[in-house]
Amino acid sequence: MKKKFNFFNFYLLSALGTVAVVFNSYAQSSTSDNGVVINGVKWATRNVDKPGTFAAKPEDAGMFYQWNRKIGWSTTDPMKNSNGGTTWDATVPTGTAWEKVNDPSPTGWRVPTYKEQQTLFDTDKVSNGWTTQNGITGRKFTEKATGNSIFLPAVGGRHGSDGTLGLVGLNGLYWSSTAGESDETYAVNLTFLSDYVYWYAGSRSYGFLVRAVAE
Repeated sequence: MKKKFNFFNFYLLSALGTVAVVFNSYAQSSTSDNGVVINGVKWATRNVDKPGTFAAKPEDAGMFYQWNRKIGWSTTDPMKNSNGGTTWDATVPTGTAWEKVNDPSPTGWRVPTYKEQQTLFDTDKVSNGWTTQNGITGRKFTEKATGNSIFLPAVGGRHGSDGTLGLVGLNGLYWSSTAGESDETYAVNLTFLSDYVYWYAGSRSYGFLVRAVAE
């Protein structure tokens, strides 16, 4: 019986029959990711793209998301969402945390918490630095003990009031699932520039990127 293999597997055909020769590529699809463990947290190696999918490559932006919403928005203009619409929703999302039903991550993954994002900046265990990967600027995080690493592209974000695109190539803006403590219209996000990294409670209506962690 002929077995089905992935793209990198092939068959050698002979007069005696079919001989299967398997080369396991560990290829990642749009809905799966091998992930890497850094400081105790398993991170996807690519950003979330359309709901339920990953971007094709680590340096690809994927899509922007408003906090606790499952509609993706293009990271380049003209602005378009994952449903094909072009009308930006400037209302402020509600909730006390990013709800599972609204999580755009593929199956087995989710938006990280603020504390999980912080593990990337434990300088005793993880190094990080601004770099360029295949022509895209961003920040690379590497676990010192294993060499496991992820690259987060810096592609800016969309303004909450009208969806205007800004800070492309200058800022990396990544949502956590953690709500702001003092104001229900804000949520915590990771922000980095070429020389500075910080967290702040940004308006939930802004469009930022998502780098998922394993459930």
